[in-house]
Amino acid sequence: MTVRDSLHRRLLIWMLLPMLAVGSLVLWQAWIDARRTADTAFDRLLEAASLAISEEVQWQDDRLWLDLPPAALEMIATQNDERVFYTLVDAQGHQVTGNAPLPGDPRPDQRDGDTLLYRDIQLQGMALRQGVRRSRLEDWRVRETFEVRVAHTREGRDALSWALFRQSVAYMLALAVLTLAALMIAVRFALAPLTRLRRQIRARDPRTLQPLELKLPRELAELRDTLNELLARMRRVKANQERFIGDASHQLRTPMTGLSARAELALRQDNPEVWREALVAMQATSTKASRLAIQLLSLTRLDNPEYQPELVPTDLNAIAREAVREHWQRCHRRNVDLGLEACDEDVWVQGLDWQLAEALANLIDNACTYGADQVTIRVNASPPRLCVEDDGPGIPPQQRLLALRPFHRGQQHGDGSGLGLAIVDGISRSHGARLRLLAARQQPTPGLMVCLEFPAPPVASSTEDR
Repeated sequence: MTVRDSLHRRLLIWMLLPMLAVGSLVLWQAWIDARRTADTAFDRLLEAASLAISEEVQWQDDRLWLDLPPAALEMIATQNDERVFYTLVDAQGHQVTGNAPLPGDPRPDQRDGDTLLYRDIQLQGMALRQGVRRSRLEDWRVRETFEVRVAHTREGRDALSWALFRQSVAYMLALAVLTLAALMIAVRFALAPLTRLRRQIRARDPRTLQPLELKLPRELAELRDTLNELLARMRRVKANQERFIGDASHQLRTPMTGLSARAELALRQDNPEVWREALVAMQATSTKASRLAIQLLSLTRLDNPEYQPELVPTDLNAIAREAVREHWQRCHRRNVDLGLEACDEDVWVQGLDWQLAEALANLIDNACTYGADQVTIRVNASPPRLCVEDDGPGIPPQQRLLALRPFHRGQQHGDGSGLGLAIVDGISRSHGARLRLLAARQQPTPGLMVCLEFPAPPVASSTEDR
C-alpha cells in the first residue's frame, strides 16, 4: 500500500529535524553541566577534608606528625559508600602517613597561600578524584612545608551527575512535548487556508469556470491566481468550442435541409431527368457543405487561444507554385485564369506551409466564387509578401474591415460562406503577418488584392536553414 505524501507531515518533519539536532546538543550540554556541577560540589568536600587534615599536622620529635580524627575523612564519604584515601608528604617528598600512596601533582607550586589542585587519576584500577593542598606549619619556630593529598572514588559524583541529568532530561522532555503540541497546532493553523482552498475547489460545480474568490496568504494567493488564469484559458477554449458548435449548427442547417428537401422532391418524381437535376443540385450542396465544414474547423482552430504552432522557415515561392498546381484544374473548369508571378530567388519566412496553403486556397476560392475571371498569385521578396489579385468586383474600402468578420458576405447573391477572409486573417495573425486588402485596379472593375506581409527573417538563419 502506497502512503500518500502529506504537506502536513513534511512540514513537521522538516521542522522537527533541526529541533532534534538542537535538542541533542542541549542534552550533551546538560550532561556536561551536570558533571561540572557534581565535580564542583564534591571538590568542596575534598577542599574541606584537606583543610581539616592540614590543620591537624604538627611538628614533634623533629618531624611532621599527624593525629587524624575520623571526622576528617567521614565528611567526604556519602551514602554512595565512596572509598577515601589520604597521604601526608613532607618537603622532601617522603610519605609521612596515609592509607594509600597517592601521587603528587606535577603542576608548579604556588606560594600565595594554601592552594588546592584538583585532577582525575587512576590508582590500582580505580578512577579517583584527587585534591592536593600545599601548605606549611604555622609554628613560629618551624616553617616546614608539606602536602596533604586526598582522593575518593567517583560513585557519589556519578550518582549526582545522573540525578541532575535526569532532571534536565525530564524538563526537556516536558518542554519537547509542549513544543511538539504547539508546533502541530501552529502547522494546522498555517495550513488552514490551503484546506479552505481545497474545500472550495472540491465543492465547486464541475461545469463552472468562474474564478476563485478566496482571501489567502501571499504564497497561496499566487496559486489561486494561477488557477484563475487556467480557468480563464479554459473559459476561452469553451467559448470557442461553443461558438464553433453554434456556427456549425447554424451554417450547416441550410445545406442539410436543402439536401433533405431535394431528396424528398426527387423521390416523388418518376422522371430520370428530374432525378439527375436533383442529384446535380445535391452534389453541389454537399460540396458546399463539406467546404463549409472544413472552413469552420480551420477557423475554430485558428481562434483557439491555446493554439500556438511552432513556425519554421518556409519558402513562399514553393507555397505559391504548389497552390497553382493544386487549384489550376478546378479554376480551369470554372473558366478562371489562374497565374503565378514568383521571384527569381527563394523568399524565406517563419511559417507553416499547410496554413499558408490553406490561406491561398481560401483566397482563390473567394475570387472564383465572387465572379473573378483572372486570379494571379504574386510573391515579393522585399518585404516578404504573398498576394492574391483578382479582377472581380472587389470590396469597397468602408466594408473591408467587416469582410474579415466570420459569416460576413459583401454580396448577398454569392455562394460563399463568409469564412474565407476570416480564416486568412487568423492565419496572418498566427504568423505575425500584416493582412492588407487593396483595390487591384481602377477600371473597369476594381478587383481585390489581398496581401500577407511577413516580417523579414534574419539572413544568417535563413541561409543556414536552407
